[in-house]
Amino acid sequence: MLVIRLFRVGKKNQPSFRVVVTDRRNPPRAGRYVEEVGFWNPITKERTIKKERVSYWLSVGAKPSPAVFNILLSEKIVEGKKIPLHKKSKRKKEKEGSPEAAEPEAKKEEKPVAEEKPATEEKPAASQPTQPAPAGEQTTE
Repeated sequence: MLVIRLFRVGKKNQPSFRVVVTDRRNPPRAGRYVEEVGFWNPITKERTIKKERVSYWLSVGAKPSPAVFNILLSEKIVEGKKIPLHKKSKRKKEKEGSPEAAEPEAKKEEKPVAEEKPATEEKPAASQPTQPAPAGEQTTE
């Protein structure tokens, strides 16, 4: 399956990207991609996209990555909503207070604490001697 994605080029701390069409399974190393269809420099905000070639690859069935989709959206090559690039954490979703997430927490709180301890822990405590040591011997506990 073909995908349209970014291929990083440029120096250290000076990124620039090529927009390339490549196979999804292989990374686009050293020119091993099907076609270069654009360029993006995030530092200078410079973008050049070949609209005809991108629309051709999209018609053939190539899928854009989320970052490339947002670039194509701003260039008005494709239509739709922006795709969020960062995933939301699960902890924030639970704190928002959805009713489905609140029910399991309430069930956990109803359990008594005594049920959580297994009965095997009580037996070793009962086998210890409860009588005090003889007066002549000292214990170092």
